[in-house]
Amino acid sequence: MEIYLLCGVMLLGLLVVFIMTGIRFIPNNRIGVVEKRWSFDKGSVKSGLIALNGEAGYQPDILRGGLHYLMPIQYIVHSMPLVTISQGKIGYIFARDGRQLEPSQVLASNVTVQNFQDVVSFMKDGGQRGPQRRILREGTYAINLVQFIVITEERVFSLPMSREENEVILRMAEVIKERSGFRPVVIKDTDDMIGVVTVHDGPSLGQGEIIARVVGDDPAQTGTYHNKFQDADHFLEAGGHRGRQLQVLVEGTYYVNRLFATVEMIQKTIIEVGNVGVVVSYTGDTGEDLSGQEYRHGELVSKGNRGVWSEPLLPGKYAFNTYAGKVTTVPTTNIILKWIRNEVGAHHFDENLTEVSLITKDAFEPNLPLSVVVHIDYQKAPLVIQRFGDIKRLVEQTLDPMVSAYFKNVGQTRTLIQLIQDRSAIQQQAGVEMKEKFAHYNLELEEVLIGTPSSPVGDTQIETILIQLRSRQVAAEQVETYNQQGQAAVKERELREAQSKAQMQTKMTEAELDISIQSNQGKAEYQRSIQQAAQIRALAEAEAEKIARIGVAQALATEEQVRAYGGPQFQVTQQVLNRFSDAIQQSGVDVVPRIMVTGGGSEGSSTSGSIMEALLTMLLSDRYSAMTGETGKVERSAEADALRKQIYESMKNKPSGGAGKSA
Repeated sequence: MEIYLLCGVMLLGLLVVFIMTGIRFIPNNRIGVVEKRWSFDKGSVKSGLIALNGEAGYQPDILRGGLHYLMPIQYIVHSMPLVTISQGKIGYIFARDGRQLEPSQVLASNVTVQNFQDVVSFMKDGGQRGPQRRILREGTYAINLVQFIVITEERVFSLPMSREENEVILRMAEVIKERSGFRPVVIKDTDDMIGVVTVHDGPSLGQGEIIARVVGDDPAQTGTYHNKFQDADHFLEAGGHRGRQLQVLVEGTYYVNRLFATVEMIQKTIIEVGNVGVVVSYTGDTGEDLSGQEYRHGELVSKGNRGVWSEPLLPGKYAFNTYAGKVTTVPTTNIILKWIRNEVGAHHFDENLTEVSLITKDAFEPNLPLSVVVHIDYQKAPLVIQRFGDIKRLVEQTLDPMVSAYFKNVGQTRTLIQLIQDRSAIQQQAGVEMKEKFAHYNLELEEVLIGTPSSPVGDTQIETILIQLRSRQVAAEQVETYNQQGQAAVKERELREAQSKAQMQTKMTEAELDISIQSNQGKAEYQRSIQQAAQIRALAEAEAEKIARIGVAQALATEEQVRAYGGPQFQVTQQVLNRFSDAIQQSGVDVVPRIMVTGGGSEGSSTSGSIMEALLTMLLSDRYSAMTGETGKVERSAEADALRKQIYESMKNKPSGGAGKSA
């Protein structure tokens, strides 16, 4: 009994242990992939990998974090991590089970599949096996890693099954990495780049097409709008084809599945100022010819059609797909073409041009350097490109032969000297005659410039001729110089004569002016003299009248004075004494001499003393005679007259300021 009881307890314990082994714990940061070992009623999976109906095999549902109970032994739970896509990264999905891909498919369609975390919905909605068109953006996903393999930049999330499969997944990861597929396409506006897209899935291009046309580019058509190739299924539904696409990616960030489409970065088409871009399109419909009936060198089409566009691109930046066409830059500024060895114009269209070889009329063979200035009207630029392909081909295949032939013809009609001397006339004539030839090729000839002919290498005949011409010209210039110098001498002589005449004329003019001035002055002085004479006459008459009146008055006064003095002799004596006293006072002569002078006539005696003594003696004697009543005439002796004369001369010759001298 005890044995049975012990066995029952043991069986019960084993049963409890068995039941407890069915409990599964899944951490919250992991998932559990369930594998069913057997199924009594459903059996094993008949096709595929996932047991959608409870068959034995991998179950579609996964276990999330927490405790779960499964039948012991019947189920195996594989603990797997959650799938995490980093910020700004892309994850790729590979489905192990699903519908088979169509022959034209490279990637599995995801039109109806919205969630890779629900395996049942994926399978029932027609999900396809293989690499998927839809990608995973940043975030954390609870994905059944038996049904789906998730490839990220950091790792591959998968429940390994075979070495061969692992190698396939790793090669896929390498391809994605080579295409920079784990990161979005970022185009910066500062780089002036555009992205050319090449689609690797969908139907192929039609016969004769080299690039896929733009489809589903209208956001209003939500059913087919593929959002710049980021929705692969909508792109293909809109009629997109595999191959290089006409539509390009411009500035922005694009999450493009690199297994579906790759992006090649190319430069924008930049048309600089002073240029236009002529577009030759390789794709589009066949358009109507817009060149007109007179232009028979090709067709011009409107924008968007295949061929040469009639409207050129004006200066600016363009997101032009250079795989869909070619843009030929045509300068609209003046183009200088130089037929000169080792000299190239700014546009480098004349790199292969050299001097034109001539044969002159006198059998010289000079090389003629040329420069031609050409302008292309921007509206006629498409015609030029349609006709010649590019400007350099136009220069080398048309302009070079035409210009060379023209100047060869000119050279045959002139000698070397004429070619040199008539350079200006030839240049002007060439500009006129060649303008029409250039206009025939839709070009505008601005100017033709001719250089100096030079000799071929090793030939010095032309230089000899030029030296002779220079010597002849120097001699002619010397003759001309001498002639000019002679004429200059004549002119100089004439100039000097003219200057002398001018100077004499100046003097004559000054003399005439002086004569006129003096004449006027003489007339003025004559008038003044007349006035002065009249004035003097009047003054004289007045003075005479005055003097007469004074004389009468003085006569009367004198008569009275004479009568008062007792007679005219006394009056004269009185006047002499008065004047004598005035003279003595003014001259400062001492009345009493400082030195006594005797009349002995000794040496050093003063003559003036004896004169004074004699004068006083005479005056006093006269006064005395008058006082004694002698009224008769007194006869003067010769000595008295001599004495008076001596007194007069002495007083006349006496210098002024004699005061202070001895008397």
